[in-house]
Amino acid sequence: MDKSKRQQNEQTVKTARYHPDYQTGLSHAMVESRFAEGAVNQTVDSDFKTNRQIIIDNTFTYFNLIFLVLAVLLVVVDSFKNLTFLPVVIANTVIGIVQEIHAKKVLNNLSVMNAATVTTIRNGEEKTTPFEELVLDDIVILKTDDQIPADAVVVKGQVQVNESLLTGESDEITKKENDDLLSGSFIVAGKCYARLDKVGNDAYISKLTLKAKAMGHDEQSKMIKSLNKLIKWVGIIIIPVGLILFFQNILLNHESLENSVISMEAALIGMIPEGLYLLTTIALALSATRLARRQVMLHDMKSVETLARVNVLCLDKTGTITENEMAVQKVIPAAGYQEKGQVVPIETLIGDFAAAMPGDNATMKAIKHYFTKTSGRQAQSKVPFSSVQKFSGVSFADQTYVLGAPEMVLRAKFDSYQPEFINYTQKGYRVLVFGEYPKELLKPVLTAEVRPLGYILIANPVRKEARKTFAYFEKQGVALKVISGDNPLTVSHVATEAGIAAADRYIDASRLTPEQYPAAVKNYTIFGRVRPEQKKQFIQLLKKQGSTVAMTGDGVNDILAMKEADCSIAMASGNSAAMQASQVVLLDSDFSKMPEVVFEGRRVVNNIERSAGLFLVKNIFSLLMAVLAMLLTVSYPLQPTQITLISAFTIGLPSFLLALEDNRKRIRGNFIINILSRSIPGGITDLLVVGALVICGIILDLHKADVSTAATMLLIAVGFMVLFKISQPLNKFGVGVIAASFVCTVVAALLFNNLFSLTAISPISILLLIILFFAADSVFRYLTKAVERAREALLQRSGQEHHLGFKEIWQYLKKKKA
Repeated sequence: MDKSKRQQNEQTVKTARYHPDYQTGLSHAMVESRFAEGAVNQTVDSDFKTNRQIIIDNTFTYFNLIFLVLAVLLVVVDSFKNLTFLPVVIANTVIGIVQEIHAKKVLNNLSVMNAATVTTIRNGEEKTTPFEELVLDDIVILKTDDQIPADAVVVKGQVQVNESLLTGESDEITKKENDDLLSGSFIVAGKCYARLDKVGNDAYISKLTLKAKAMGHDEQSKMIKSLNKLIKWVGIIIIPVGLILFFQNILLNHESLENSVISMEAALIGMIPEGLYLLTTIALALSATRLARRQVMLHDMKSVETLARVNVLCLDKTGTITENEMAVQKVIPAAGYQEKGQVVPIETLIGDFAAAMPGDNATMKAIKHYFTKTSGRQAQSKVPFSSVQKFSGVSFADQTYVLGAPEMVLRAKFDSYQPEFINYTQKGYRVLVFGEYPKELLKPVLTAEVRPLGYILIANPVRKEARKTFAYFEKQGVALKVISGDNPLTVSHVATEAGIAAADRYIDASRLTPEQYPAAVKNYTIFGRVRPEQKKQFIQLLKKQGSTVAMTGDGVNDILAMKEADCSIAMASGNSAAMQASQVVLLDSDFSKMPEVVFEGRRVVNNIERSAGLFLVKNIFSLLMAVLAMLLTVSYPLQPTQITLISAFTIGLPSFLLALEDNRKRIRGNFIINILSRSIPGGITDLLVVGALVICGIILDLHKADVSTAATMLLIAVGFMVLFKISQPLNKFGVGVIAASFVCTVVAALLFNNLFSLTAISPISILLLIILFFAADSVFRYLTKAVERAREALLQRSGQEHHLGFKEIWQYLKKKKA
């Protein structure tokens, strides 16, 4: 819908607002009217590009423009044979468009299937409605853990709201009738009926999102950022180099216009990494679709790469290590509780408490399911549970009861009562204290002493696949940190059962001061009684200590930490708020899928590094050869069609095939440094042998066709040397890739020799070719070893295993020199 028309329609709706009764809501006719007027909870901005945007972005690129200009110049000089690069460029563009549209379709379908929903009242009936199908003035029912889908007004009930994602403050705010609710915040306790007051782009969260996106797109992965930098510099360099080569051929070498254009274009085509960016885009898209088929949804592509680089994984206990469902095991009467005379059984007291509380969280659902017997008493007031206070309370006419975490309920008396239940905590049970409170509880604050009546034992079974999953991460060198709101002893026991290393190193986060946080996150594995804002601070400290951090969670109390982590993973069995805040969603809530996600990331990054090494060999050679040609005042020795042959079968075909290979190696170092270390030996070898050939050609007065054909053969030979090295350790797949590339090269050279400007060469040229081939083999081996040793030395001595870049290398060299 046109933006101005949409705004006009929304204004029309605002002037004729209708506030429906919360019990009946809007009628179907009113909902349809709102849709027609554009007053729907949809934003114009979308995470997914349209098909038209994809086609435009892939077609109208800077390098495609360069290729178009080069093609026009070749047509002008009637050199149609050298247009062989055009089919490759067109194929790259079409493949990129098709793959991106396909990936978008798969991910879009997955997003629709798993869209966040809320309960609405329409025509007096409750129904589940996706966020994007809500309309202005809809009545929605909001309860604990629900995300507020649009700006709203409370019309009935009372809730506690966490607006931390909007304001940065973790305090819980009580919202009563006529109070405003901001979209993007979360219900942490209570239940209410609310009327949507602002939807779509008018909603608060939409305005914040659009502002954030307008400020810039700094969410690209390290790999994509590195490629963008590389392509940017190539784009800057090729124009002046091309002009210098062209005018040098015309003015100094006295070449014809046709030869000058052909020579210049061969150099420029060799310098353009035309398939590298496409390869990266396709590899990421294929990974996203592969993960989607395994019920793993990505909210952004960069998370695949980020997860592959993670060296610290932070976990919440419930829903990650354990199953999501809780179950009451039994209730243990407190030492001071006596069942005698007219005393009501403790199970009945807890049953009365549970009957008065809404079953809007997993703990209360388990308690309601277990304690079904009640005395029929009616509650006069109640304080719902929240993740900050960690207790709830109900006041009856004759007594007030409190239920919650022992530390938060017993407070100063905790140490006195701890011997009564500590053995259950050590066995892995989650213990809740049920006790009497001497006065009516109206606020979530305990000012008097609570007398415990009993201890409720709750347990979450450890996931069957947990031990195997955590063993994988330990083997891969990924440190695990369990950050939970539960008792640290309980969490430690569960973590030990799940096979997490160093699970005996636990600490109670509620007793830590901010000054102790840095040492704690470094030295401990298990953190219990962690508040939501502490989780966020722990993630920040881990990142400051140089770690790449992933955070898993399934509840509102995890969201602050998930937003702060380098990569966030949510379980679909948790609440919709956590799913919306995460970058990766495990749709079947199966944490054992995490190794597959990490594997996909490693496959993408490692294989693209290998393939990029192939691409840059040609780019480095072409740039250096162009510089040498300018210094020697000679023509560039190759033709565009010969560059196409070299690119197609020693770079293009093998790079795309290698990108599909399984690759579980850990990622080390900086992306650009890694690909340069793979490509520099080949690029310099190419320069030395082709440069020697050109000089010998001048001295021996060899025919120009002999030099260009011999140069092509040399570049193909070195290309296969690089391919062989990059494919190490060699397996059947690698052998197949090399063999297929070799066969294609031979067939193309023999059957289409005229197309690729390959001619029979003189005996002297053949002799030179043989000598330079063996020289190339020796030079390439020596340079490869030298570069590998230098890189390993820098990695080990600089202490920058995960973040080694040009800045770190320069600092290290200055330090070494000093």
